[in-house]
Amino acid sequence: MHHHDIPGTVIFDGEQAQKGYALNKMCYSFNAKAARDEFVKDEDAYCSKFGLNDQQRAAIRSRNVLDLIAAGGNVYYLAKFAGILGLNVQDIGAQQTGMSVEAFKEKLAAAGR
Repeated sequence: MHHHDIPGTVIFDGEQAQKGYALNKMCYSFNAKAARDEFVKDEDAYCSKFGLNDQQRAAIRSRNVLDLIAAGGNVYYLAKFAGILGLNVQDIGAQQTGMSVEAFKEKLAAAGR
C-alpha cells in the first residue's frame, strides 16, 4: 500500500509542501504580532499579499483544518492560524475526527485511564 492510498489521510510530503508553500509561509508570518493584527484587519488583502490560491483562500474562510491540510497546509504552521482564531489542539483534533470538542476531550480522557 502506498501512503497516498490511506483513505482520509493527507500525507505532508514534497508535493504537499510545494502545493502549500504560500499558505504555510503566511501562517509562519503569524509569529509576529503585527502580522496577526494585519491579517485580522483585512484577511483577503493579507492572503493576496502571500499569493494564496482559490482553494487556500476558501480553506482560510471556512476555518476548517481538514480543508487547510488538503490545500497544502502543514499542521505546525496551521497552529499559528488556529491561535488567531482562539482554537487549541483539542479543537483541531475534534475537527480532524469529526467529533464535538466535548466528545474528543472525553475520548482523550478515556484513553488515559
